[in-house]
Amino acid sequence: MKYCYLAFLFIISVFYSCSGSGDKVENESQTIETVLPEMVNEVTIMQLMEVEFNHELISNGKLSARNYADLYFQSTEPIAAIYVKNGDRVKKGQKLAELTPFRSINQSAQTGTALAQAKLELQDLLIGQGYALADSAKVPAETMRLVRIKSGYEQTLAQYELAVFEEKNAVLTAPFDGVVANLFAKPHNNATRDVFCTIIDTCNMEASFTVLENELPLIKQGDKVHISPYSMPDIVVDGRISEINPWVDENGMVQVKASVGSHPKLFEGMNIRASIQRLVGKQLVVPKEAAVLRSGKQVVFTLTPENKAYWNYVQTGLENSAHYTIIEGLKAGDKVIITGNINLAHDAPVRVVDNGQLTTEN
Repeated sequence: MKYCYLAFLFIISVFYSCSGSGDKVENESQTIETVLPEMVNEVTIMQLMEVEFNHELISNGKLSARNYADLYFQSTEPIAAIYVKNGDRVKKGQKLAELTPFRSINQSAQTGTALAQAKLELQDLLIGQGYALADSAKVPAETMRLVRIKSGYEQTLAQYELAVFEEKNAVLTAPFDGVVANLFAKPHNNATRDVFCTIIDTCNMEASFTVLENELPLIKQGDKVHISPYSMPDIVVDGRISEINPWVDENGMVQVKASVGSHPKLFEGMNIRASIQRLVGKQLVVPKEAAVLRSGKQVVFTLTPENKAYWNYVQTGLENSAHYTIIEGLKAGDKVIITGNINLAHDAPVRVVDNGQLTTEN
């Protein structure tokens, strides 16, 4: 009898214990639901419409000067003076450097004297043939050739002209307006046969880059190009396509050149980013952030009248740095969700916080 009573007490205690635990769980669940209400995604939308679209191709390339000259001294005499340094801007005809002039001046004087003597000998030979030097136009060509050789006038004239040429080229001058580069020589050292310096016309720059073979139909001469050095991406200089090489290389690439406007910070040989833009008419256009990937496919969410997100598979076409054109999956007038779409699901409730406005300018 005693044991039966103890068993009855144990069953009663277990019953009350379970009953109390159930009430506690139910109360906690109600508390959580009160503290964490259903979340609604905040989104920005825009109304899809056809707008003028600038197609953009991006390529990498090099910058070079259209006018470029390597300057040399013609002899190896000591350098008397250098008047410029790397980076200096010079004018056409401006003196850059000169050699010690003694040897070139002396050589010109000697050959000039020898030429005068040869001219006298030539005159004597012509008189012996019955002609005067003043009547040289009447002398038969073959007779004049023979007396010029016999008198030594022909050889002496060549030596004199060479001496005058070397004297003249003992002074280097700028062949056009530009900037001095690659100047490493020092005064009082002998000149060498290597390049003394380079003059670069930075006012007439040219960008060289490549495009894919299948992109050729999208570009033409005269198309607008934005050029930006990789070292200074905040600098953007406008240009125009000036040349398309009609040759596809083994990698399926085509060489393109563009004339570029001047800028003081553009240098020969710079690595650049070329952005080719061409107006292709009105298109359905969305910002790139409006398209998200779902299961490896591009999806754009639109807003339904019930303020829910609608999942649309889309096919994009052309693109530029900020926008896609839509070929399939959307229509004009759709309200496209452009922000707040990263974690959206189909039929998820949303709240519109702003109506965006599409801008396709780049």
